Amino acid sequence: MNVTQQQLSRCARAHLVCLLCLALAGRAAAADLVQARDGSGVFGYKDTPKLPWCEWLCHDPDRPAPARIDPGPALPPLPRPSDAVSLFEGSGLDAWRGNAWTVENGELVAGKGTLLSREEFGDCQIHVEWLAPADFRGPWHDQGNNGVLLMGLYEIQIFDSYNVKLYPDGQAAAIYGQTPPLVNVTRPPGQWQSFDIFFTAPVFAEGRLKEPARVTMLHNGVLVHLHAPVYGETGHRIAPSYKRLLSAGPLGLCGHGCPVRFRNIWVRKLGQP
Repeated sequence: MNVTQQQLSRCARAHLVCLLCLALAGRAAAADLVQARDGSGVFGYKDTPKLPWCEWLCHDPDRPAPARIDPGPALPPLPRPSDAVSLFEGSGLDAWRGNAWTVENGELVAGKGTLLSREEFGDCQIHVEWLAPADFRGPWHDQGNNGVLLMGLYEIQIFDSYNVKLYPDGQAAAIYGQTPPLVNVTRPPGQWQSFDIFFTAPVFAEGRLKEPARVTMLHNGVLVHLHAPVYGETGHRIAPSYKRLLSAGPLGLCGHGCPVRFRNIWVRKLGQP
């Protein structure tokens, strides 16, 4: 398959965004973290921008943390529907471009930088199964850290939120830096987890945002977002905004230095014949 200049440009931009996130995450380890006032042990920042649609700061430790519930035991891989595009089924990286990731024992292992699908998607249903390593030894900000990048721009967080009390808008299943999940259903590291994401791409008209992207999502079979708006491109310690007027893009997985594993990744295009 030939890769167009536009695709290469998008790939390069996404890779630069990921590198920037890595640099910022590294800085975050040395930055001044603060504890939530309620004594819960949640930590975050108080020197970040206010999110304009709510009363909280970006990565605010005082934002109410979702209640923890048990989703039940991990299940076998979910069968792929016949109309779904397979991105990973246990071997080969032909569906992806430009990466330093590896395949081990039929599982995709995160390496450095963003892994981007060759195919682009707009409105879609996404299924991803992932596993945070049980024996990871590294800085807190990399513990189970990864992300599903919708259109390569909007991150659904992957993290060890079973053990680490990270700011609510950065915990597992959050729309990163924007909206926490409704509940915390994260399993312990070393157990398989699943995301089922129903994504509606943003709509633009005459150079302006007409309809924001929206996400309905199940984490481990439990509803964690219901038609939640995406307020713009995600990033660390920033207020999001829509800068790129795109209604389709690649699916991305964003490596942050932790060898998170993936299996059984597929996408169904919606609203298309």
